[in-house]
Amino acid sequence: MEKRIGTITILLQDRSKSAEINTVVSDFADIILCRQGLPFHDRDIAVISLIVEGDTNRINALTGKLGRISGVESKAVVTKAC
Repeated sequence: MEKRIGTITILLQDRSKSAEINTVVSDFADIILCRQGLPFHDRDIAVISLIVEGDTNRINALTGKLGRISGVESKAVVTKAC
């Protein structure tokens, strides 16, 4: 399967889940090119963005695992072809 470049946006509404997110993200380190996080300390939420490069199955697996964590939303946008 061909590689695609994309972004994954993670909205963390329960910051106590950050360790669980870090574990999942670490499991997919081979497709992550860049990670940026913005915590909103006064609101107990955070936004994390990932730049990824990998096949769609792997990108979707990462997004799906993140989305199954309670208090977390994730969405991916990928290129059509690279």
